[in-house]
Amino acid sequence: MSKIYWDKGHGGDDPGAVANGLQEKNLTHKIVEYAMVYLEANYTGFEQRVTRTGDQTLTLSQRADMANAWGADVFVSVHINAGKGNGFESYVYNGGVSSQTIALQNVLHGEILATMKTFGSITDRGKKRANYAVLRETKMPAVLTENLFIDSSDAKLLKNEEFLKDVGEAHARGIAKFLGLPQKAKTAPSQPQQKSSDGKLYRVQVGAFSDRKNAEQLVEELKQNGYPATIV
Repeated sequence: MSKIYWDKGHGGDDPGAVANGLQEKNLTHKIVEYAMVYLEANYTGFEQRVTRTGDQTLTLSQRADMANAWGADVFVSVHINAGKGNGFESYVYNGGVSSQTIALQNVLHGEILATMKTFGSITDRGKKRANYAVLRETKMPAVLTENLFIDSSDAKLLKNEEFLKDVGEAHARGIAKFLGLPQKAKTAPSQPQQKSSDGKLYRVQVGAFSDRKNAEQLVEELKQNGYPATIV
């Protein structure tokens, strides 16, 4: 069972970057929530936790300690950039890191950037390294993502709920690919049922045809006898 630890950047007394009517702590909360919901809906074989469920204040060391104490397999810290730039970038620790850490960064970076580009031209600011505490102090593969700039023209996308949802889901898909999580089986949608005039429900299974003409002939015969029928 794989263990995934999410970190919503900032929170509580620390709003993070603030501009254009937005606060970083609120945006990171939304992105991670979308990611967690997507994982639960689409994959199995994992557990996930998050550093803050709401608007709590946490130190950087507390965040790393929580992941370490649980024995997480991956740690992903989600942030929004500032400095009037544009685009997406990701970080790992600038000291010694494992090949697994680099692999996690590569998968996440590619998945998130590709999703962002469906909304228009997005600058790829690259895969970087930095001495960030949550990357330095965690004991598992750890990546920090900087998802556009709150104080530039990027803000228009950060105000788009669909964009935040898709970016969150891209984070989830990246982790699922890295960990090789099994996908949940898709259930076929149920077919509408019709009741007869006496209130009883009758089901008829007529099978499938490799020859479309045979299928069309059966549909025509059913229609002639007053039964709604279509080819699916």
